[in-house]
Amino acid sequence: MPTNKPRDVQVLPIATDTTVMRSRSWSRLRFEIEYALAKGTTANSYVIQGDKLALIDPPGETFTEIYLKALQQRFDVEAIEYVILGHVNPNRAATLKALLEVAPQITFVCSNPGAINLRGALENQDLKILVMRGEETLNLGKGHDLQFIPTPNPRYADLLCTYDPQTEILYTDKFFGAHICGDQVFDEGWESINEDRRYYFDCLMAPHARQVETALDKLADFPARIYATGHGPLVRYALIELTKAYREWSQQQTSADLTVALIYASAYGNTATLAQAIARGITKAGVAVESINCEFTDPEDIRAAVEKSAGFVIGSPTLGGHAPTPVQTALGIVLSTATTNKLAGVFGSFGWSGEAVDLIEGKLKDAGYRFGFDTIRVKFKPDAATLQLCEEAGTDFAQALKKAKKVRSQSVPATNVEQAVGRIIGSLCVVTAKQDDISSAMLASWVAQASFSPPGLTIAVAKDRAVETLTHTGNKFVLNILKEGNHLGLMKHFLKPFGPAQDRFAGVSFEETENGTPILNDALAYLECSVKNRLESGDHWLVYATVESGKVLNQDGVTAVHHRKSGTHY
Repeated sequence: MPTNKPRDVQVLPIATDTTVMRSRSWSRLRFEIEYALAKGTTANSYVIQGDKLALIDPPGETFTEIYLKALQQRFDVEAIEYVILGHVNPNRAATLKALLEVAPQITFVCSNPGAINLRGALENQDLKILVMRGEETLNLGKGHDLQFIPTPNPRYADLLCTYDPQTEILYTDKFFGAHICGDQVFDEGWESINEDRRYYFDCLMAPHARQVETALDKLADFPARIYATGHGPLVRYALIELTKAYREWSQQQTSADLTVALIYASAYGNTATLAQAIARGITKAGVAVESINCEFTDPEDIRAAVEKSAGFVIGSPTLGGHAPTPVQTALGIVLSTATTNKLAGVFGSFGWSGEAVDLIEGKLKDAGYRFGFDTIRVKFKPDAATLQLCEEAGTDFAQALKKAKKVRSQSVPATNVEQAVGRIIGSLCVVTAKQDDISSAMLASWVAQASFSPPGLTIAVAKDRAVETLTHTGNKFVLNILKEGNHLGLMKHFLKPFGPAQDRFAGVSFEETENGTPILNDALAYLECSVKNRLESGDHWLVYATVESGKVLNQDGVTAVHHRKSGTHY
């Protein structure tokens, strides 16, 4: 996909009196975990022209200028009566301010939490706002009698979906989207973007699975023929399949054996971004997250979540040298509720000083809690390396919980089946990968040739491996095949536990491919590969990749293999 194309706005009629305006960015927008696949994104806005004109979800400030230009070329902005907001964040403020300058007659339509956020974001208490709590409708004429469905979650407490019975379009805002940019407006051939939709869900929805299930129950009452999403292709062809998938993915989370209470508040969005990355690391390791924005959560709900959790993580910004009051209240609930055998974690962002993080860490240490990762302190906005650290810290936290549970449960000998499966042997390899400033590696023995033309192979990658993030479709990696006789040193090195974002290649002799991916000098051979497809298979992803180049480094050596006694562990 070209990444040097200029940003633009794609405009297309999609139904009676209804137009989509897709502001497109062909490259990664910003450093947030949900954009990590770096396939660009679209910010989808919609115009409904009944007797009254309504605008739905104007984009963020990176698109303000080109969006307003496209809007003014096609519509009379002085005729816009309503601007409907699925959610409000500071990023949209610039566009909304610019809209008000050319169309001061606008009335905003949003949820009650959205109204509070809107007045704060625009620093204007005198805005014309219609608050929709779920019972009200908005009649635009010509049959467009809009209905509204509040679908809040901890990250987006103001989330509001809109349904137009005239066109049977459900405007879903954050639900059912994908961060992928292209010319295709609808989801023809939707199977090809399933991986992107799943990744989007795992990043944005999995930490709020309980609220997602509640939202799905609400949305089921509105017969839709199109999901008008906030990002990526609109959903027309995969309505049934994607709705079913959201239900299944949510249930995978809500039925997990172990749960972590992730409690945070966020002043400018930075702490929320850290929370999201930590949550991603926890959920990919098979542990559920109960995400709690303590600014919008009842104290009793915080108490209940902490009681049922196996561990808890608290995040806070520092405002005026202190933690915000909701965080202090939540910390008090944790200290009075959580037994000291629960695993703890602390993180936070700050501008000039980080007293809030130090305060929380000190209180928990004094109370005798063990920590699942080193406290994370981030100044200003996190970058890609910081988010990698947060994700890997979350995975370490989850793995510590799973290990403790395994120790508590009585050890039993491997069954006949497990012993038999363990007799499948594979070549010992090291997968190395790099994207931008992020690199990782893992020892692999579940490797097999999969095709002759083109030459291709499959690798089973555990969901909780750090390198998993770098093995999505389109990513490059190197398969370093180890040599019998000198493999033990490399095997020992890559089997040892690494800290979050720790350099996997320190002390290892390697050269680099053109994109900087390490090639191990002591390998028997190496293959440069490109990921073509991924298949979810239990607790692993089965990655299919084609070989683009390779070389045997030692003509006299033989491939190292790994013999196991059980199919349930390495």
